[in-house]
Amino acid sequence: MISENREGLLSEADKSVYDVFVIGGGINGCGIARDAAGRGLSVALAEMNDLASATSSASTKLFHGGLRYLEYFEVRLVRHALAERETLLRAMPHISWPMRFVLPYHPEMRFEGSTPTSRILNTVMPWMKGRRPAWLIRFGLFLYDSLGGRKILPATTTLSLSGTAEGAPIEDRFQKAYEYSDCWIEDSRLVVLNARDAENRGADIMVRTKVVSASRVGEVWEIVTEDTLSGEQKTQSAKLLVNAGGPWVGDIIQQKVRINSSEGVRLVRGSHIVTKRLYDHDKCYFFQGTDGRIIFAIPYETDFTLIGTTDAEHADPDKRPECSVEERDYLINFVNQYLKKDIKADDVVWSYSGVRPLYDDGASSATAATRDYTLKVDDTGGAPILNVFGGKITTYRKLAEDAMEKIVPFFAGTSGHWTAGVPLPGGDFAVGGFDTLVTRLLEDYPFLSDFWARRLVRAYGTDSWNVLGDVADEAGLGRSFGATLTEREVRWLMTREYARTAEDVVWRRNKLGLRLNDDEVADLDAFMRSEWPSLQPEAAE
Repeated sequence: MISENREGLLSEADKSVYDVFVIGGGINGCGIARDAAGRGLSVALAEMNDLASATSSASTKLFHGGLRYLEYFEVRLVRHALAERETLLRAMPHISWPMRFVLPYHPEMRFEGSTPTSRILNTVMPWMKGRRPAWLIRFGLFLYDSLGGRKILPATTTLSLSGTAEGAPIEDRFQKAYEYSDCWIEDSRLVVLNARDAENRGADIMVRTKVVSASRVGEVWEIVTEDTLSGEQKTQSAKLLVNAGGPWVGDIIQQKVRINSSEGVRLVRGSHIVTKRLYDHDKCYFFQGTDGRIIFAIPYETDFTLIGTTDAEHADPDKRPECSVEERDYLINFVNQYLKKDIKADDVVWSYSGVRPLYDDGASSATAATRDYTLKVDDTGGAPILNVFGGKITTYRKLAEDAMEKIVPFFAGTSGHWTAGVPLPGGDFAVGGFDTLVTRLLEDYPFLSDFWARRLVRAYGTDSWNVLGDVADEAGLGRSFGATLTEREVRWLMTREYARTAEDVVWRRNKLGLRLNDDEVADLDAFMRSEWPSLQPEAAE
């Protein structure tokens, strides 16, 4: 409890004492906030920038088990991730959907040299000289099909690349491929929808709110926050603190809460490039390089192809990650080992880069560092803090459940697991029901184009009708900002989805930044800045 003296000091501040205060508005922070709020705990979350503004909007956009992690014997991680794919798919069929991945095979394919599997095979089969034999790939895919209890996604098949659509863009030396299943995910929308659902269940979501300091005062945390736009500071209290700061988790431990911890993160930069669409079908490619690494080439936003990712050490979380010229050229050269028609630097229309806050397990390279997560509770000084290290987007829900296992002992009577299969906002329709939803939307709003309707349903699912409202024609949606983005949708994003700037909208709530020019984006930004003072967020549904 807060002492009488402390109560007096807080007389001009917000005196509410939350059960849980989460620092960090990425997928881990928002996932934990949602789970905790759904169990009846009072929750606040503070994000210093926009939701998903760092790592959680810079992924390869996949719910996947991590096929290559099997070579590192990360069986637990892969099994959990594979099992999660279908659980998540059922809860968000608007922003996640199945994809088939084509893995072209050639006898000269090689391991990444530091993997445990490569070291074993180099010992027992030295004549292979680091090459991946076909039987090993097929065995890995058998495990991939089997470990997660797959029910919806189809199994691996062997595919001929001769005379097929899948083989058309690939060099003729590749005659055979394996085709397996994983899932796409709109990563930044996943974060926003978790935040919305947390708010719907009672959580307070505060964006552009920086935690200046957090101190233990008896059995509670006293947390000083600052609105990064106005500079206004506020003091709040919570019984338990969650440090889900991602790349800043170490900085929060050392600079904000000032506790001793031997745990740390290894910052690894992953960069991606986007080109105009490189092939006509809707499957992805899993390419293996001569250096043993892998990259994906994925159909992206209808008219583009996404290529990535790299693994490079990144020293400072405050240094904005950018795709370097070296990383861009690496990805171009990598994909050109497979494509009949080479791509060039001029073909890259956009690039992005994010920092993965991997748990520092002492691995010899960025590629070898574990993608699993570690959760550590420190209650030695009074009020507890949970520090979240590592993790990957596919296992965010399991991470939140495991985090709650650490949290619930501090709160008697808290309910148990509940999130598996519970839909996120807009996701209350059947897996495979996307096209039916698009047809219904076009019937109700005949002025929409097919591209427009599909974009809305992919973003908002059954909420598309709430976004559009009762308008009878396009004019009823207000001002057009280009590329099917209208004033009504922008107002929805500002009042329901925490967007404050044009960048929030065109690069995180959607990817219309690929289609809008600089003047259109500037026009949108000016509109949002002028409208924000008069917009009060609508009550959560």
